[in-house]
Parts: sequence; C-alpha cells; structure tokens
Amino acid sequence: MNFFVYILQTKDGRFYTGYTTDLERRFKQHQSGSGGKFTKSFGAKKILYHEIFPDKFQALKRETQIKKLSRKEKEGLVKGVLD
Repeated sequence: MNFFVYILQTKDGRFYTGYTTDLERRFKQHQSGSGGKFTKSFGAKKILYHEIFPDKFQALKRETQIKKLSRKEKEGLVKGVLD
C-alpha cells in the first residue's frame, strides 16, 4: 500500500499539508467538509502537489518536513524549485 503526502490549496489560497492512502477519496472528504477542521473552515480548492511513499513512517516524516516549510518554500516545492 502506498501513502501520499499532499499539499492542497484552500478556497482562500491557504495551503494545507496532509497524508493519506487514497488521495482522491481524501480530497473529496476535504471538499465535503469532513476532511478535518482546517479544510472544513476554509474549503478545499485543488491539490497542488503530492509525493508517494511505500510506508506510513516515511510519509509522516515527509509531512512533518513540509509542514515546517515557510509558505514561500512550499510554493517552491509546488513549482518544482525545491526538494
């Protein structure tokens, strides 16, 4: 089973980072308001970026790394300028 780490954009332009085993299902949850408090409050517009990992440990580690990035660094990651 693969794990996805993703960055989505909310309706007001904010970024949300998370992980899941089913990216499409999770995005639909975010859109419907059942995906978490943050996206329930701000809505989910689109997935901007994702990475695939073979196990949960690696995915959680990467999610933590991405969450620590500044907005500018996250924008660079989305654009392919930052690793």
